[in-house]
This record gives sequence, C-alpha cells and structure tokens, in this order.
Amino acid sequence: MRSPRTARKAQLLNTRFEVDGPIAVVTINRPGARNAVNSATASELTACFKRFEADDSLSVAILTGAGGNFCAGFDLKEVAQGRATRLTARAEGPMGPTRMHLDKPVIAAIEGYAVAGGLELALWCDLRVAGRGATLGVFNRRFGVPLIDLGTIRLPRMLGEGRALDLILTGRPVPAAEALQFGLVQRLVDAGKALDEAKAIAKQIADHPQGAVRADRRSAKSQWSLSLAKAIKAEYDGGVKVVSSGESQAGAREFANGKGRHGAD
Repeated sequence: MRSPRTARKAQLLNTRFEVDGPIAVVTINRPGARNAVNSATASELTACFKRFEADDSLSVAILTGAGGNFCAGFDLKEVAQGRATRLTARAEGPMGPTRMHLDKPVIAAIEGYAVAGGLELALWCDLRVAGRGATLGVFNRRFGVPLIDLGTIRLPRMLGEGRALDLILTGRPVPAAEALQFGLVQRLVDAGKALDEAKAIAKQIADHPQGAVRADRRSAKSQWSLSLAKAIKAEYDGGVKVVSSGESQAGAREFANGKGRHGAD
C-alpha cells in the first residue's frame, strides 16, 4: 500500500493518526485519564502501528500523548471492574503494540507522566525524547500490578540489571534529567518541546537512505538472541542486500561528487 507523501489526518476514538510526508504521529487521546490505556485504546494503538508498518510512504513514527502527559499506564479502573480482556501470552500486549516487531523506527515524545505500562510503551520505542518536566517510573509497583508489556526484559537490557531493579523494585519516580543520565531517555528538551524535537529527529532519519537504516536497525535489535557468529552473519546478510540493491553505490556517487563531506548533510 502506498499513500501520498502529504499531510493528512485520520480521527479515531481514543487515538489520533496524523501523517506529514514520511512521518506518522500516533497520539494517545485520553487526556482526562492522563492517557491511561484501556482495552479499546490498546486495540487502536495496535491498528495504528500496523497501518504505519504497511504504508511504504512512511519511514518513521512518533508515539506521544495528548494534553501534557505521555501515558499513565493501563487503565486500572478497567482492571478493578474485571473488564481487562488482553491478558494472554500469545496475544498482543495489554498496552497494544509492545510485542510488535516493526521494521521501521518509532520515537517516543514524552511530556508529563510515562509510568507503569506507559513506561513500557516508551521502552518499546527506539528512541525517547523527554520534556524537562517529565516523570518516568514503575508506578504500578504500588498497586500490585506486574510488568507484562516486556518492561522486565527491556529495562535490564537498556539500563543494566542493577539500575533496572532499582526502578522495578521501588517504583520510585524518575525525573527526566536523571533518566537522561543513565540512558532511559536519549534527548532532554524544554517542557512542551518533546514532540517538536521528536519530529526533527524523525525527519533526519527519514532523509537517510532507508535500506541501510532498516538493515542496521534490524541487526542491532535482533542480535540480543543470537550467538556472536550468528549475529555477524545476520549483519553481513542484511548489509549485502543493501549493497546489492544499488543504494550504497548511489550514496557513494553522491559522496564522490561532494555531498556529505566533513559530516555535512
């Protein structure tokens, strides 16, 4: 499926899916609940990212929240009423896309709270940009709710076991500045500017030749489960496909003609 690379918008009940050129912005739109995700919202988020993955005109997605918060986790009111219907090991994640394996990058633009399942959504993304007023943390620890959207897997891999367990066991709030220091977020910007920065990063990524971007991303993410020998082969196989496609030769010709010298665009 190919779509025109022009700005367009589709309105959903609990989410928004907006596209500008090669960038899709997926917004959790439940500001009255601090963008807590219920089962319906989780289904919409999954549908949004399936749409993003299937659209050849889209290169990068941004996940964010409306009304000054990223996401306060799963809607515990639904859990309290016994209406949570997404608790199965083989289905999609309770928060929606957290078990999806996309071939294109996603950036989290975080303001306000990114806690509990909301933190797990942010961890699913490739990069995290946070406003200075943002707070991250495993707040579900306070209510006897476990991490089941891969938080116990992604946090140790990203931060190391010690730091991950500090967050997992205590449930303490983590200010955005501290999150930057130990790599939980990659960019820290003024409050209210996270989405703008995420769009700038997304444009930078989308402007690169996408074959090599996706091959290198795929290798970096898949190597966790591979032996060194298999990881080396996977990197080589992915790289050779890009070179064989002609993308690398085209880029080399541009460099030879003067583009990109000394790190310039």
